[in-house]
Amino acid sequence: MKLEKILANLNSFEKNSFLKIIDGILANDPQNIKEIEKILSDSSKDLKNMDNINVVRVFNLVQDEFSQCIVEEFVNTTSQLDILSDIITKDGNSIMKQDWFARLYEKELSKLDKKLKDFKKTIESGKGDVSEQRFRDYKIYRSCLSTAYNNDKDNNQERKITTDELSIILTLSQQLELSQEEIKLINYLIIPIQKQDIDMVINDLKIMGVIFYSKKTSTIYVADEVIRILRKIRGKEVADKFFRRVLRLLREPQINAICRKHQIDWRLPVDEKIKAIIRDGIKFSNVLTEDVHKDGTNVTDKKKFINELCDKGLNITPAIKGTLIDEKVNNLIKYFDEIERDEKVGISIDGYEKLLIELGEVLKTLNERLRIEFELQDEKVLKSNYLLDYNIKPRDVLEIVTGKELEEFCKIKGIKTRGDIIQNILENYKDAENLYLENYENIGFRNFNLLKENGITIKEANLGVKFEELTKTIFEQLGFNVDEPLRKKLNTTKDKADIILNIGNNELIIVECKTLKESGYNKFSSVSRQLKAYSKCVENTDYKVIKSLLISPDFSDEFIKDCGLEYELNLSLITASSLVKILEGFKNSKHKQFPHNLLMRDVLIQEDRVLKAIGK
Repeated sequence: MKLEKILANLNSFEKNSFLKIIDGILANDPQNIKEIEKILSDSSKDLKNMDNINVVRVFNLVQDEFSQCIVEEFVNTTSQLDILSDIITKDGNSIMKQDWFARLYEKELSKLDKKLKDFKKTIESGKGDVSEQRFRDYKIYRSCLSTAYNNDKDNNQERKITTDELSIILTLSQQLELSQEEIKLINYLIIPIQKQDIDMVINDLKIMGVIFYSKKTSTIYVADEVIRILRKIRGKEVADKFFRRVLRLLREPQINAICRKHQIDWRLPVDEKIKAIIRDGIKFSNVLTEDVHKDGTNVTDKKKFINELCDKGLNITPAIKGTLIDEKVNNLIKYFDEIERDEKVGISIDGYEKLLIELGEVLKTLNERLRIEFELQDEKVLKSNYLLDYNIKPRDVLEIVTGKELEEFCKIKGIKTRGDIIQNILENYKDAENLYLENYENIGFRNFNLLKENGITIKEANLGVKFEELTKTIFEQLGFNVDEPLRKKLNTTKDKADIILNIGNNELIIVECKTLKESGYNKFSSVSRQLKAYSKCVENTDYKVIKSLLISPDFSDEFIKDCGLEYELNLSLITASSLVKILEGFKNSKHKQFPHNLLMRDVLIQEDRVLKAIGK
């Protein structure tokens, strides 16, 4: 669940610990302090009194400092933050009841205790499937960790691992290519593990700002933004679902090679081996660059493998860039990160709901499989809004279904099975109009990767026109009269306004739409000339332009400043995301027509103010 939505579900007391952490960071002048001060000056200077949208904006600007606060907690050897963060960053664990979290914690400790006994026996006997080289790696890491932890005792001080020691230990583990599970096992051979009271665990995590806790409902919330930070700290480069997607494209001998290197039983069924690889925190980039390849594989063959995986296996277009292998893999990780951050689901929400209903009718065990795969505690989970709160999208659901079952489902529903069967199913459940509106901002940003991932195929030349069409649709749904005949009448061969909103009483609003490939639209002089030309076209008629609006995915600070100084146009700016949120709020309001006066006030229209006004 997104941070903004979580904050909206909580009272001020339940947000308090998180806001204290942010306040502490702000007191020490973080690197983005100037941008933060601008947000604070435009709203309340007290975080507690700020609206949730601005709190999220501030948090996004202090993520590096917030991450450092969490890293420092790993120095505390009694925090068990490695165990706890591995639990709360798993797909499906972002919203949990207290008793469910307690059960997962106990289950994790029990599994860890058993593994520790087996691991200790193996490492001390030198026997088993572990290679001589791997035994050597374990002993090196164990000796260094033991020295770091115990040297304080020799100096008659409390035993702990300092921040400097921790950074060296982390570097060592990376160079030895140890998985998170191997690191965890060796750590707890040196530092004995102790079960803690669950109320104390929750309170500690809350004080760190890692989780939110609602005492009224006994519910733990972990924001998607915090999960990404925790994963990065733990060295997990992609979400489990994306790792699973890639592993399922590998041949079984390649899966076995990964298992042998990291002491996973290669005799298990393929799905069990894939789960173990993900569960053990094996580094995604190492899997693709080293683990799947035989000793002595040359760079050319490794490049060929990664290119085929991206182009043919994952069907990513345009192709992932990168000359060097590491560049290619890093760009693949960024690609998955973009997809995860995107709130769109690949098909419309209505289409997702229909897909879940019909899948559940054909595959009777799907509900239970989803619960097990994502560790969901509710009984009935085949609901689109419920799954989206856990960031579980249609493709994620389809990827836990076997190929044979998907084929059977397609036959029953009359869906073609040739080619990419998952893509064929998603295509069948599209709702074109809703899907385009859900991807409005991506179209504005001309983001081909996300558009393709979300099931939209469109030519680059058509993106600007599609952005205009969707903007018209949004204003129509807001109850405006999008006067197309008048627009055609007023336009000349040289000057053509994108949209004319006829407010009545011969009053008009001119709307201009701009797409862009990068953040921050900054061509103010150009758009200013355009809008002045459009206004002149109206001057010799009975109509009067009372407002000009510019819609774009983003605006630079300089553009917003120049717009504020422009007095002739009465121009306001609206970002694509703000316009969509205003539409969503309008649909849930009592209004049949949007009050256009709300668009007359600000230079950059703030959706939170508009939503408060129409929500009264």
